[in-house]
Amino acid sequence: ARERFPASAMSSSCCGCFAGLQQRSSSRTVTKGGAGLVDLSPRNKLADEVPSEARPRVGSWASPVPYSPLPWASWQREDIDAQSPGGFEFGLMVLEGEDAHTTGEAGAGSQTSSPHGNNLERRRRLRELDLEAQRLDRAGKMLAGKPRTAGTGPGFCNEQLFASPGTLPRPMTGSERERVQQDLVRKVLKELPSGMPFAERVARVPRRLITLRGPHGQSFRRQLLRGAVIVFFSAGYEGKRFIFERAHALGVQVVLIDDPASWSRSLLDEGKIAKYIPVDMSQSSDVVYNAALEAIMGLQDDPAVGPPDGIATFVELSVQTAARLAETLGLPGPLPESVDLARDKHQTRATMAAAGLPTPPNHLILSAKDLPLAARKVGFPAVLKPVSGAASLGVKKVSTERELLTTYEELDNELRSLVVSSGALVKDDGSGTGAAASGIIGVAFLLERYLDGAEVDVDVIMSEGEWQYAAVSDNGPTLEPYFNETWAVSPSLLPRLQQVALKELAIGAVKALGFQDGIFHVECKYTSIGPHLIEVNARMGGGPVYETNRRCWNTDLVEETLFIAAGLPSRPDVPREPLECIANSDINTLKSGRLADLSFLEPLRDREGVISFSPHVSAGEQVVGPLDGLPTWLTELVVTRPTPREALDYLLMLEAEVQERVRLT
Repeated sequence: ARERFPASAMSSSCCGCFAGLQQRSSSRTVTKGGAGLVDLSPRNKLADEVPSEARPRVGSWASPVPYSPLPWASWQREDIDAQSPGGFEFGLMVLEGEDAHTTGEAGAGSQTSSPHGNNLERRRRLRELDLEAQRLDRAGKMLAGKPRTAGTGPGFCNEQLFASPGTLPRPMTGSERERVQQDLVRKVLKELPSGMPFAERVARVPRRLITLRGPHGQSFRRQLLRGAVIVFFSAGYEGKRFIFERAHALGVQVVLIDDPASWSRSLLDEGKIAKYIPVDMSQSSDVVYNAALEAIMGLQDDPAVGPPDGIATFVELSVQTAARLAETLGLPGPLPESVDLARDKHQTRATMAAAGLPTPPNHLILSAKDLPLAARKVGFPAVLKPVSGAASLGVKKVSTERELLTTYEELDNELRSLVVSSGALVKDDGSGTGAAASGIIGVAFLLERYLDGAEVDVDVIMSEGEWQYAAVSDNGPTLEPYFNETWAVSPSLLPRLQQVALKELAIGAVKALGFQDGIFHVECKYTSIGPHLIEVNARMGGGPVYETNRRCWNTDLVEETLFIAAGLPSRPDVPREPLECIANSDINTLKSGRLADLSFLEPLRDREGVISFSPHVSAGEQVVGPLDGLPTWLTELVVTRPTPREALDYLLMLEAEVQERVRLT
């Protein structure tokens, strides 16, 4: 039993526990001045400004950041009451009636008491406590703003027990805290000697500043990153030029390893990178790896560059090599086995199942002899895909065992005809450039159960073993049976609970694969039986993914990739609400033929809300429609509007205008 006593029995130096008060359903709230208790619960309706799941189509979204005290994921509370010097007010719960009755011993001196007498005694003591709290409150107000002297006031323990926080100074407001952080960041940066190597600068900085959230923390990490030497293994296609321009703007010394014939060699002449190391990418992987490793180790003796601080890549086919280089050199990076698991879709499925995460029936196919067993195990409809492919190439839906056999032969021949050029999978044009894709991505296939439902992308940032960002974007229905992408919109239009479930699955998949740090483009579906994983890409997503996250959630995935590559923590400065709503599309060709011209781009020129458009084709080029194979993308289009619904509707309207003007011969 707990000992209970009136406030008058407590000395001013007593810091004992205040026990015996229990809140019941019919209790009455008594606070200073008669005001009610402040509801600090995340369910406070006054604080929940984000539309609920009952209105999913007007802009409901799941927060892209963790650890938020409020539903919309602000990093800190806004000033609740700028007029009140004490901030939140707390009160006592005075119990009445039968709810005031509790089991336990009676007050001191009582031998036997009736339940009615016990209730009266408890109510009397609670009333004494309430009166004492009011007296302390009046004393605190009388002394507010006056200097305290020893022996005056109600005493520390009484204040903290009955009127917490009492006469303590009020907490800083958000703006005051930001000013203090800004001054501290400036002070530390000013004290760092100029020209100091990156690793030494980081070692001399207090960790609490490196992990600081908000704009000042992000600015501080950018300042630390300046001058860091980061090796990029392969550049990818020319559309990734913006990555190197961004790295250059951040003051990073980029050392680029790529094929001698790559477009990226021009970046050295443009001053965007510090050094270019040519390596013949048509050689086997082990030869390329050893050549790259030797070249990186040689940077130690290069006075123009110096030893590397990190390894990075934005190319799917290069993530395994980059991970092994980082591990061998003792630099930050993902475990190679984790990257291997992510690249192998069959191993990804096995890892998901072992972790208790949802996994559809699937079967590995190494040759045509495996098809009958795969069909019996998986059933139909199903999806046949390369175990380690990319960009939806070689992926097709099948509905019968006969269709499975013909599709297997079709996709096997298709993959053997592809080559890898500048990190991208393309059809062999007979020029002799590029390496055979079959020697890189293999010819093993995975047959898995077809997943229905809405497809999404979840862009995840992991740092120091925990997720720091996970933003959900909707994907439009793919052009089956080839699963070519159509449109995307951010923030998601799905109900918030579905978004949260998809985020949890994406984060769980990344963790199950063993990743601690990195940027991940995770593809999922919310099916009729819940969320399911499609695949995990252990790098930033391609196409408009960078621009979408930057414009919508103020999150620069190139910047965060470079932070993590250099060993800095990632703490993106994410707003409470999306800055912009973005929709994008890779407009597919609807019919096969030869393009007469590019006049279909005219409706996009100088249109309000059009952020960018970039054609994928040239006049006179042969294009393929969905009835004849994997559709050809005509152009990439990115638009913005006030809400995600409006952005998507506007995108689809413009796409219809484009399709009307496509001329084939």
